[in-house]
Amino acid sequence: MSTIDLAIELIKRPSVTPEDAGCQELMIRRLEAIGFEIERLPFGGVENFWARRGTEGPLFVFAGHTDVVPPGNLEKWDSDPFRPEIRGGLLHGRGAADMKGSLAAMVTACETFIKEKPDHKGSIGFLITGDEEGPAVNGTVKVIETLEARGEKIDYCLVGESSSEQRLGDTIKNGRRGSLHGFLTVHGKQGHIAYHHLAKNPLHSFTPTLGKLCAEVWDEGNDFFPPTGFQIYHLEHGTGAENIVPGEFEMRFNFRFSTELTPESIEARVREILDEGDFEYDLEWRLSGQPFLTASGALLDATVGAVKEITGHSPRLSTSGGTSDGRFIAPTGAQVLELGPLNATIHQVNECVRVEDLDRLSGIYLGVLRRLLG
Repeated sequence: MSTIDLAIELIKRPSVTPEDAGCQELMIRRLEAIGFEIERLPFGGVENFWARRGTEGPLFVFAGHTDVVPPGNLEKWDSDPFRPEIRGGLLHGRGAADMKGSLAAMVTACETFIKEKPDHKGSIGFLITGDEEGPAVNGTVKVIETLEARGEKIDYCLVGESSSEQRLGDTIKNGRRGSLHGFLTVHGKQGHIAYHHLAKNPLHSFTPTLGKLCAEVWDEGNDFFPPTGFQIYHLEHGTGAENIVPGEFEMRFNFRFSTELTPESIEARVREILDEGDFEYDLEWRLSGQPFLTASGALLDATVGAVKEITGHSPRLSTSGGTSDGRFIAPTGAQVLELGPLNATIHQVNECVRVEDLDRLSGIYLGVLRRLLG
């Protein structure tokens, strides 16, 4: 089965997170046939698996997810999102770019490599989850905890996220910003709006501080990361009544932060700014992921070389975009990169991937294997 055929079979399975719909079993059968030992690792109703071929180091791992986001309004699709179609050289279907095309390319690259090098150096692994598009609490993070508990260390990890922007391989993600969420409640005193002198509007009290938070320069970034960004994504104030001064104001916000900062330093600076205000507050935090960076090393050299060999151009390194499951793998000490097809249609109606890009992506992955384990 070719890369395109395997991608089609994966897309046919409606694996809307956290459902897997048989995608992982399809991959498992292919990997078992070429000598991988399989370990199914379900957590909290989420299917995951760890596959390994070889017992020696270095350990190179392909990481990815079989789950996809919901298709949305089916009437806006030109074809059924789970009945993949090829039109004009493009394979259409939910997950074509994010990331069933990458999964298919990983498998076929391994099949070719193992046929060439049945006694290859080191080991090859697959870390596949069904929980990347969802809460991401019962997927890669749990598998990594399992591997760490038994001392099984990943040296190199290539995540198949759709990193390319204009043409295949033009961008490699060699890191990601951290993500820190804050949940703030400002306390005032509720009262009648006509007797506002007897009340305390928490939004009025907080407004000067809000301006300071928005104007703060958190850092200047560095050679790999843009400056840290602060964004408010939810505000809640008021009771719904026209004659009541509200007693509480709630705000949710997010920091996408670089390696110049730590969660602890951000939290301390926010509290310092809040404490300058004339109000009482409660503040809770949730860390979605630490920043990570693979600035150099064997994996980066191998991946850049493989991209140049297949595409004829040199990739750009980037840390832009949202978080990925690489944030759970990098803290173990592994070199982590992300490389996959074009991201122009991911999570959109009529998601698609260039058919020719799938074979070329398999060729890039094969080139990485040859350079690291050949």
